[in-house]
Amino acid sequence: MALQSLEIWGHWGAPNPWKVAMVLEELNLPYKVQYLEFSEVNTESYLKITPNGRLPALKDPNTEITLWESGAIILYLIDQYDKQGKISYKDSPEKYLTQQWLAFQISGQGPYFGQATWFARFHPEKLQSATDRYVDEILRVIGVIELQLGKNVAASNGSTWLVGDKYTYADLSFKTWASVGYGLMKELGKLEELDKFPKYNRWIADLNEIEGVKKIEEIMHKGRIAHGLK
Repeated sequence: MALQSLEIWGHWGAPNPWKVAMVLEELNLPYKVQYLEFSEVNTESYLKITPNGRLPALKDPNTEITLWESGAIILYLIDQYDKQGKISYKDSPEKYLTQQWLAFQISGQGPYFGQATWFARFHPEKLQSATDRYVDEILRVIGVIELQLGKNVAASNGSTWLVGDKYTYADLSFKTWASVGYGLMKELGKLEELDKFPKYNRWIADLNEIEGVKKIEEIMHKGRIAHGLK
């Protein structure tokens, strides 16, 4: 029986829904996006889907489950639809190391990159100290990834991915916020700071070669450009 299309609530430029879409693409799952503006996430109809009033949310008609929070959604998709381990591992320690990096993405990269973007672009007052703090956190998070990639390259397998010898949902989960961070650093005239992280830059370049990543990045890029963002 053919799978019914999964439904994801997203936004033209918000990174979190699109990182879920990258996983959907890599697992070749049919899906459709219900676009919302941020002004619509606290409407009664959407709060029935997620009481948190944030994006994304996902409904899977094949299992009749509705989930919110991007990390929970990704882990669900892996558990339900990646039985062969295309972008995941099923055995220890790689299984848990991959979960660890997803946890770092949702607790570290997403919030810090998001706060940097808010204070640099959207906060009604210019608070340079706040912008500086979160730009420093962008660089710290990138430094953590740089150290991990260096460990893997030095290991006997010479892997250039976060865990094991293949890209996984952990690598994919960082990609959309990484693109937002790059655009912000360019806007702030700080791109040279990224030159300090050659392994990170190589990792991003490798991710950019994945077809599902290319597709989603293009959709996200067009949406952001159409609304005056980078």
